[in-house]
Amino acid sequence: MKEPAVTITEVRIKLVEENNERLLGFCSITIDNAFVIRDLKIIEGTRGLFVAMPSRKLTDRCHSCGSKNHLKSRFCNFCGHKLDELRAGRDMDGRVKLHADIAHPIHSSCRETMQAAIIKSFHAEKELAKKPGYVCRYDDFDGGDYDSTSVSYQDVVSEVARAGFRTHPGHAPRGPHTNPADKSVATNRDDFASGL
Repeated sequence: MKEPAVTITEVRIKLVEENNERLLGFCSITIDNAFVIRDLKIIEGTRGLFVAMPSRKLTDRCHSCGSKNHLKSRFCNFCGHKLDELRAGRDMDGRVKLHADIAHPIHSSCRETMQAAIIKSFHAEKELAKKPGYVCRYDDFDGGDYDSTSVSYQDVVSEVARAGFRTHPGHAPRGPHTNPADKSVATNRDDFASGL
């Protein structure tokens, strides 16, 4: 059976400062102009550059209180109970498995296509970064299609309201911080609103 072809339509790179030994950058990729994967890592390995998929820390539950803890934790974050330090599973190479991929390619040809596109874009971004006026196109947050230089906060709130989402109302003004024994200053929010 032939593996389906993957088309990487966009790669955005964020270079990491050179003070980090192995992590060289982050990237997001767009597949078929329809699906985005963020927070892939570009890492300098012993055999050259490779791409690490986005992952999450693996956790387990404390036998004493049932709270979740990272597998690297020696004591429970909630109750302080000592945890078994050998409770983490191991991969096929015998290394301790502390993270699990959130998204990853299933076929080796897909991984190779993604990695080749990302590493090519990484080298191109390094060259662009040397030029004056360089601006990184990678976005650290899920901001949708908003460009912070051309869209105001109020425009975003209005669009969210038009989409049918409820917006959060503003808060009432806060009063002065005073001694509760001082009766000359209003201490009730209604008193502030009425001007007492």
